[in-house]
Amino acid sequence: MTKKYWLLKSEPSTWSWQDQNNVKKDMWDGVRNYQARNNLIKMKKGDLCFFYHSVNEKRIVGIVKVVKEYYQDPTDKLKKFVVVDVAKYKTLKYPVSLDKIKSEKKLSHLALIKQSRLSVMPIDKKSWEIILKMSEYE
Repeated sequence: MTKKYWLLKSEPSTWSWQDQNNVKKDMWDGVRNYQARNNLIKMKKGDLCFFYHSVNEKRIVGIVKVVKEYYQDPTDKLKKFVVVDVAKYKTLKYPVSLDKIKSEKKLSHLALIKQSRLSVMPIDKKSWEIILKMSEYE
């Protein structure tokens, strides 16, 4: 099975990279958008996800790994949405800002740029590798 790559957005005031670092694993809950939900459903155990601080920071700060595939979101009273469990995989050497991503023409197709409000999105392997390289230098 081929590993897939994703990006998960979180407001640092709600759930930060520091919060993620303080737990062994955590469920990615609170998604209330159908497209984002469908992306969670497509995630498989072992997939890697960039952890993106949204709102004020707007930057990728780390990587989490999917450790449990989708199941019912216990915070959803209507039972329409799902969660996955993720665990810290790696802190990036240098965070990669949205401005830096926007400045790279090879990344202009990303949902992060085209659908800025989407909280769970796929990242193609080539773009994943470009962003990883960007995280190696300031």
